[in-house]
Amino acid sequence: MPSRTGRGRGGRGGGAGGQARYPRVYRLNQVLQEVLADEIERRSDASGELLTVTGVTVEPDLRHATVWLSSLTDASRALLEEHRVELQAAVARQTTMKRTPRLSFEVDPAVVHGAAIEDALRRLADGRPGDEP
Repeated sequence: MPSRTGRGRGGRGGGAGGQARYPRVYRLNQVLQEVLADEIERRSDASGELLTVTGVTVEPDLRHATVWLSSLTDASRALLEEHRVELQAAVARQTTMKRTPRLSFEVDPAVVHGAAIEDALRRLADGRPGDEP
């Protein structure tokens, strides 16, 4: 059962709980994910790094949005921060929002937890139950 705050997925809001309370924010999450995924893909083609946008969480006051990525190195974080204003401008051009939320970039905790579970399952399948290499 989803939590009442909409933050039942490892800190990412905007899931099933957020949809019921803030339908506009939920729609914005989806639109911004599409826009930012396209824009980040264009910019990452030049750098050669593959970045996958797994979601976007817009705060209810629409002033801040967290962009969730499947992985994030220090170099790619610096590149995204360098292009943050351009990404926000792309959001402004492609949406009808009065104010564009300030973007921040984080690693999706669901991907991190999924990788840890997958690693544990592989160790069990290989007969290595502990954390040994």
